[in-house]
Formats: sequence, structure tokens, C-alpha cells
Amino acid sequence: MSTPSFTGLKRFNLVMAFLHFVQGVAMVALSADRLFPVSVSYLTFDTRLNTLVPASTTIAEVSLTWTIAIFLFLSAFAHVSIATWYRAKYEADLAKGINRARWWEYTFSASIMLVVIAFLFGIYDLAALLMLFSLGSGMNLMGLVMEVYNQGKEKPNWLGFNIGCFLGIIPWVAMAIYFVAAEVNSSMGVPNFVWVIFFSLFVFFNLFAINMWLQYKKVGKWSNYLYGERAYVWLSLVAKSLLAWQVFAGTLQP
Repeated sequence: MSTPSFTGLKRFNLVMAFLHFVQGVAMVALSADRLFPVSVSYLTFDTRLNTLVPASTTIAEVSLTWTIAIFLFLSAFAHVSIATWYRAKYEADLAKGINRARWWEYTFSASIMLVVIAFLFGIYDLAALLMLFSLGSGMNLMGLVMEVYNQGKEKPNWLGFNIGCFLGIIPWVAMAIYFVAAEVNSSMGVPNFVWVIFFSLFVFFNLFAINMWLQYKKVGKWSNYLYGERAYVWLSLVAKSLLAWQVFAGTLQP
């Protein structure tokens, strides 16, 4: 990682924009698309049993390829923005120990990533997907809250961080329930690539929280906010790339 300063920050973000964008284009160009159903669940009356029983119906099909490409393109757009028209505000905020653009981008891109992982575990219900997306969004918005309310403070208030960690762990618990259920009840079990995706992305999602903790504890190089900023960017690139290409290797190869 380069020396944490504003020098070269514009070029750094343009390079990151390029890397995300190229991967999004490659995903669309190289993948054999796979559609996942999105369903709604409801109760219906079973005249044979004379009672209410659960039922579901498919209301749409979602392209896995384009869902992955979207979070890559969102990241590319965010990096282009902070390197161009939003640059002055971005650098002014960094000097105060905050990056609003990061948290708003993560609010959408990281939450879409959770939806992609949920699809792989067989979570197709619209309400469940919406809740997973919302929990991911809430987790990242708590990161924004943490930075907004701790600007200029010597002793940080950890409430936003703690709430964000609580919100962030729930989607993984939910997916772990599906994970265990598939392992126990399915004769095929969980495919190996899904195992790898679950554990590798779980680790990377937690590294974001560790990076923030190191920033606010001012541990070593993290005492410079820009060091943590660049760490966020690298973590984001690696996590998104890992998910995209692991899914490609597992399900989207032509």
C-alpha cells in the first residue's frame, strides 16, 4: 500500500474505477447467464386438510450475471465520481476523517453482494431478500453515522460501530441457517464453491469492521486516516472480485 497522502489519490481512484469496470464488462461478456427466481410466500386454504397452509409463487426471475455486474459498476461509478466532480468534497471530508461517498456506495453495492450470496443458498423469497438487503444497508449507514458523529473527537463514541456490527452479523446467521439445512437435509449437500464463497466473504466483511476499529484506535499506520481509506478501497476491490469470479467459476462458465 502506498504512503497515505493526498498525492496520487485521483489516479488511485481512477485505476480502481477501471479495475471494477473492466471486471463488470468481463462478467457480462464471458458469463453464461443464470436466472434465479424471486418468490413471495403467503397462506392459502387447503380444502383437503381444512386448514391454512403456506404457499409461494414466483413473481420474477433475476439475472445473476447482471446482479454481479451491477455492484461492480456501482463501485466503478463511485471511484470515477470521487476522482472528478466530487473530488474537492471527497478530499475535504477525508481531511476531517470521513468519507460519505464510501458509505453510500457500500450501502448499495455490499447489500447487493449479500443478495447474490443469498441466492446461492436458496433464499428466493422477496421479503427475506429485502430484509437482507436492508440489514446490509443499515450496517453500512452505521459506518457513516460512526464517522459523522466522531469528527474531531479524541475519544470516539462506539455506538454506531456496535449497532453496525449487530446489523451486519444477522444476514450471515440467516444464510448459515440455510447452509446447515442444506447440508443436513440435501443428499448433495452444499457445493464446494459455495462453501468457499461463504467463508471467504464472511472474513472480508469482517475485515471492514476491523479496519474501522484500527482507525479509531489509531493503531500504528491507521493513525493516519488515509491509510485506513486506502485499506477500505483494497478490501472492497478484493471482496467484490472474489465474489464475482468465484460465482463465475461455480455457476456462470459457458
